[in-house]
Amino acid sequence: MPLNEADTRAKLIDPAIKAVGWTEDHIRRETTQPRIDLDPTTGRARRRGSGRSDYLLRFRVNPGTQPVPLALIEAKAEDKPPGHGLEQAKGYRERHNVPFVFSSNGHLFVEYDHLTGLTTAPRPLTNFPTPDTLKARYEVGMGFRLEAEAARPLLTPYKGGEGQRRYYQDAAIRAVLESVAQGRNRALLTLATGTGKTFIATNLLYRIAEAGGLKRALFLCDRDELRMQGLAALKAAFGADAAEAYRVEGRNNAANARVHVATYQTLGIDRDDADASFLSQFYPPDYFSHIVIDECHRSAWGKWFEVLRRNSNAVQIGLTATPRTLEITEDSEEAREDERIRANNIDYFGQPVYAYDIAQGIEDGYLAACEIVRRDVVLEEKGSAEVVTGLDAEDLEGKTLTDARTGAPVGFEETQAHYDAGQFEAKITLPERTASLCDDLFSQLIATGGPEQKTIVFCARDSHADAVARELNNRYARWCAETGQERAADYAFKCTAESGGQTLLADFKGAERSHFIACTVDLLTTGVDVPPLRNVVFFRYMRSPITFYQMIGRGTRIHEPSGKLMFRVFDYTDATRLLGEEFRSRAATVTDAGKPPALESPKDREDDVRVIAVESLTAKIVDGGRFVLMNQDGRDLRMPIEEYRAKLATELKAEAPDPATFRGIWIEPPRRRTLIDRLVARGLSARVLQEVEGMRDYDPSMSSPRQLMERRRARATIALRASPAITLPGSGPCRRTAAPP
Repeated sequence: MPLNEADTRAKLIDPAIKAVGWTEDHIRRETTQPRIDLDPTTGRARRRGSGRSDYLLRFRVNPGTQPVPLALIEAKAEDKPPGHGLEQAKGYRERHNVPFVFSSNGHLFVEYDHLTGLTTAPRPLTNFPTPDTLKARYEVGMGFRLEAEAARPLLTPYKGGEGQRRYYQDAAIRAVLESVAQGRNRALLTLATGTGKTFIATNLLYRIAEAGGLKRALFLCDRDELRMQGLAALKAAFGADAAEAYRVEGRNNAANARVHVATYQTLGIDRDDADASFLSQFYPPDYFSHIVIDECHRSAWGKWFEVLRRNSNAVQIGLTATPRTLEITEDSEEAREDERIRANNIDYFGQPVYAYDIAQGIEDGYLAACEIVRRDVVLEEKGSAEVVTGLDAEDLEGKTLTDARTGAPVGFEETQAHYDAGQFEAKITLPERTASLCDDLFSQLIATGGPEQKTIVFCARDSHADAVARELNNRYARWCAETGQERAADYAFKCTAESGGQTLLADFKGAERSHFIACTVDLLTTGVDVPPLRNVVFFRYMRSPITFYQMIGRGTRIHEPSGKLMFRVFDYTDATRLLGEEFRSRAATVTDAGKPPALESPKDREDDVRVIAVESLTAKIVDGGRFVLMNQDGRDLRMPIEEYRAKLATELKAEAPDPATFRGIWIEPPRRRTLIDRLVARGLSARVLQEVEGMRDYDPSMSSPRQLMERRRARATIALRASPAITLPGSGPCRRTAAPP
């Protein structure tokens, strides 16, 4: 009987490559996070089994130095062609940032060299390259020797070892260090929110410093929350001594510190009219040898660029959560500004040296799965209904119109000829529309776990956040009275910069029995980590793809103590049209049916705009569909759950066309893991479907054949459940028990 993948690697590949010099010290198995399940006895989340394990070959220059990954091997069953896993390995190559990939059936191997773009014909494993051979080829392709001074940071170990880093964090750090060793002093990293950009920045600076290459560094961000987070991480790495890492504030320029942690505000470069006096007074040109710009996409290449200009010889590293594949075709001023920022980032830093997106983080088990629930707003007038795209003056005739701030009557002649949907709550308020949105959102919360879920609602302006908080609090109070539930304090609250919302962030992040729904405008867009956050809600019309990605990033963190494995986006303004493929070529959506939302002038602030309130204009909410956030062809997109389920079933049937084949794969953990990996490589995951469908009584990773046989009459696996044409008795999914027999 031919050897399976695990046995092929252990009995054929390992002995063969060890014979040409690859010892255990050269081999690392990079394993992603185990999948997360709910413990049926406690209701708590726990990790079960193991994640994907990738087989890396590394070279250690000297004892005690950090090994440098050079290659990845994809092992396949003995009866498969040697190149069977090559395309799969190529996908993993980019994630791990290695130049060489191999696929082998234990007898022959095929190699792909990313540095040259060449693929070899099958060759015997006795001809497998030696460590010195691959090292020499790596050095030629990279343009530097690993023993060179420029490569010293690459060889510098992590503080405390490699136990805390994730595979993609290591790949990102190496990508920057390799770029610097090649003589470039600018590098851009794009990693999804929640993947540990601060960890990456800290370890980059630490390894450069330990290698003797750091004189003084500046860690620059645009929010104090980010500054404090960065400072804590840097002090943990460099030491608590103020001479190592210190925050710049007030008139303190942290003159003796090796790492300066500052915001744009503290340097006096946060506005176009700022004079950068603090920067020029305390930091002469080329004061810093290294600069890290956190959230570099948000800075709009304004006055703060003076920092880079004055330190042109420094190594400059930009960090962003904006996908590198984002194509901006949205027709709005904000989107055009986004395009300018993105173009400037690419023009200045070059293409990202490494990228890791939301969808990949979800598949690897590092980020929470995302379900998108779209709700469309419909206006009803005299028995007719239409999707909200705006209001013409004639729609307002005969309505009760008042000044939203004073309550004074407003004459019909004082209204504009047309109000676009993007101006709702900015120039014209529709109280009944807001009430309908809050009614619907509250019912959605009830249906998906109860009203007391940590939630962010993005509103149009400060007064809109007030109205939303009031409406949600009233609904919550009535619900508690009707159900006999004890009412929690501070259920929904306004959390905006204008209202001093920063003081409430600690309660929102940490309190378990209060501060559930934060109604905000921009304050919670970036820099605020709320791991238990379960819902991101759009009551605000979005035009900026960059800001949109930051907003949905608030929900991506997994929170095992509370059992949070996924989050939902409740989309009432079709904001999710800004995702990937639909963003590049949009389908007809609620905002496409009429004129595009009008651009909001910078002067459209609460203190200088006449806002008209319109009464007696009925609004209702209708179902716009449920979607899964996924990655396809390198782009994030929203795919209808029904289509996702059908696509997953089709792909699974291609891998296992009949019940016997499927059963043979599923009862062997290595083969099952390979099958799941192949689906994941195509952007499909049974785990994601399990989460968004709430199918927590099923365990698609149950590994015991005995358990499988005991449940011969169980329904098909989560993926095959989508296809009524296939019935697999004895193949799962399995009902979990508190403990395996």
